[in-house]
Formats: sequence, C-alpha cells, structure tokens
Amino acid sequence: MRNEEQLGAVKSELMDIFMTLEVNEHETRKKTAAVRYLRARRGIEMHREIKQLEREITDYEDDALQ
Repeated sequence: MRNEEQLGAVKSELMDIFMTLEVNEHETRKKTAAVRYLRARRGIEMHREIKQLEREITDYEDDALQ
C-alpha cells in the first residue's frame, strides 16, 4: 500500500511539472506572437509614413516649380 501511495505522489508531482512546463511554453509563444505583431504593425506604419512624406515632398516640389 505504501508503494502505491508513493507512486501516486510521484505521478501527481510529474503531472504538476508537466503542466507548469506547458503554461510556461504557452506564455513564451504568446509573448513572441505579441512582439511579431507589434513589429509588423510598426513596419506598416513606417511604410505609410514614408509614402506620405514622399507625397508631401512631391507636392512641395511641384508648388515650388510653379
């Protein structure tokens, strides 16, 4: 009976360790995804800002020539 109790305790402890690892892995994936999302969003914003600046420079040059 004592061995069965020890085996149950070991199984329980292994399950707790496994669940902790799963939670940590999930949090790591979640943080990585958030960073990728923010980088992509900033890349899009920068692209739009550059295009806007190019249009404004072109408009300014056109106005200066007239």
